[in-house]
Amino acid sequence: MRAITGLGPRPNRAVSTAIEWVKLSDQRKRGRLLTTIAVIGATGTAGSRVVARLRAREVAVVEISRAHGIDLLSGEGLYRAFKGVDVAIDVSNPAPRDGQPTVVEALVTAARNIMGVCAARDVQRLVVSTMAGIDDPAFGGAPYFEAKRAAKEILLDGPVPTTVVKSTPWYESATGPPGPVHGDGDQVIVEDWLIQPIAADTVADVLVETALGQTPTPRTITGPETIRLPELTSKVLARQGDSRTVRPVKPAVPALAAGALLATERAVVVGPDVETWLRSLPPAGADGHAQDGDGAHALSHRPDLSRM
Repeated sequence: MRAITGLGPRPNRAVSTAIEWVKLSDQRKRGRLLTTIAVIGATGTAGSRVVARLRAREVAVVEISRAHGIDLLSGEGLYRAFKGVDVAIDVSNPAPRDGQPTVVEALVTAARNIMGVCAARDVQRLVVSTMAGIDDPAFGGAPYFEAKRAAKEILLDGPVPTTVVKSTPWYESATGPPGPVHGDGDQVIVEDWLIQPIAADTVADVLVETALGQTPTPRTITGPETIRLPELTSKVLARQGDSRTVRPVKPAVPALAAGALLATERAVVVGPDVETWLRSLPPAGADGHAQDGDGAHALSHRPDLSRM
């Protein structure tokens, strides 16, 4: 991976974050309430859930996405959209496009633009969703994981107090590309990962609580049960009345088969187990596909393994 330059010396994260949170608490006592939250990646699997939860609490929400005319890679519309924003929640995962030929360049560019606009607009704090386990040396040389790690470091090293919420892979990754699952005619090809999945709804709950709460403590969250990804995909397809067979293949990163993304002992176990989550899915409709709903259609939505 190409070295990332120009970030400057790292501050003492623990000290600087604690000082900023004392300032925030003092601002609250003086009556300056944090009321406007930007959701970066607002139309994605987690982002849409975060937006819905914030609005249910009558929090003012600014939705940041390409669908809203805002581009994290070019920066188009970003500064204007952040006017008046107090807190930002980042659940984005921009894909490389023309001018950003690699995933590393895309994610690093987006991270720099996010931190830059947060600093320029005097955003009080940033909550970031990312993957648990990406610091594992087993992912060295794997561009996507290295890109996620680099983006996380850029945000943590920036001038805006940042809290990272790490999560294990989401249940929703069981039927959605990009990532380890894709369709091939009558088959669904699935990389054989050992995972401890968590629901995107649960991730959204934790992100909202972190953004609205008073603690800067980073956290790692996971679901309660381990399962192999091909088995989970088979269960989802069966629930949705999809007759395609699942064909496991070796992971591109071998350590994933051994559980490199499993939760650490310090992770907080939260949310439904596999069978409970499956029962929450819409059942198969008359046409053999899931009924309408967010993320309901096997291989039709595109949940993102990195926004966790």
